[in-house]
Amino acid sequence: MFVLVEMVDTVRIPPWQFERKLNDSIAEELNKKLANKVVYNVGLCICLFDITKLEDAYVFPGDGASHTKVHFRYVVFHPFLDEILIGKIKGCSPEGVHISLGFFDDILIPPESLQQPAKFDDAEQVWVWEYETEEGAHDLYMDTGEEIRFRVVDESFVDTSPTGPSSTEAASTSEELPKKEAPYMLVGSISEPGLGLLSWWTSS
Repeated sequence: MFVLVEMVDTVRIPPWQFERKLNDSIAEELNKKLANKVVYNVGLCICLFDITKLEDAYVFPGDGASHTKVHFRYVVFHPFLDEILIGKIKGCSPEGVHISLGFFDDILIPPESLQQPAKFDDAEQVWVWEYETEEGAHDLYMDTGEEIRFRVVDESFVDTSPTGPSSTEAASTSEELPKKEAPYMLVGSISEPGLGLLSWWTSS
């Protein structure tokens, strides 16, 4: 679920931080820049693990700050495909079941990846597994807040870097705002035995 990623960046330290230890100042600046941010095709950055190398620092004319090229390792959330995770149901919609891990919310289990047969209850706004037994079908509800075990089956990264307006956008008088996309999203599945709500599989 968590991996160590080697990175390189140039860190700017303002003059009023020169009295501090260089490593402490660099660690603080790196966490300010990266913590809780998604790096494209890397994952969600959590925190600095360690600094492996500091190159020479430079002070440029007109800027009293020091600029240091830093080699470091960062803890990143990037689960591998087919990894089993446990989260909580954040909510349900016709698009599927939305899962939260507490620190990461962009996880979706689409309808075709639920335990089958499944149906969406419009009144309750929840997905229901119509579990078949010898005594007939039992409706098992996927309520908000319930713990759920799922398998990671896909991931997607979206480059959300700001871009300048295109000529068509500049000419347009429409006030419609573009749909905000998640920079990093996971797709899960619970369509196999042992997956789904933890309460479904507890032994009596």
